[in-house]
Amino acid sequence: QVQLLESGGGLVQAGGSLRLSCAASGRTSSYSPMGWFRQAPGKEREFVAAITWGGGTYYADSVKGRFTISRDNAKSTVYLQMNNLKPEDTAVYYCNTVEWGSWRPYENWGQGTQVTVSS
Repeated sequence: QVQLLESGGGLVQAGGSLRLSCAASGRTSSYSPMGWFRQAPGKEREFVAAITWGGGTYYADSVKGRFTISRDNAKSTVYLQMNNLKPEDTAVYYCNTVEWGSWRPYENWGQGTQVTVSS
């Protein structure tokens, strides 16, 4: 089983930036695509971005051009650089291994990291 630990969230003003990290441990495969998801209060969890082992990326339209996903395979860590943040980006952010294309998550969810964007 894989354990996922997200970090880097916080409170930021609109237009600001944050960098999230997700460390995977346990029975990990550095070859698995990884994705970021988020869940805002009262809403369902939604896909944000994903990255392949080789660095191929895909983004939800709502974050395209503002967020950048990257990974360090040697450290089993995936990152999400978030720029020009908007109040609607406020959510708990989670990472997971995913099936490329469907974005179906494979592992149990971690605790996530809270991102709050003030207007």
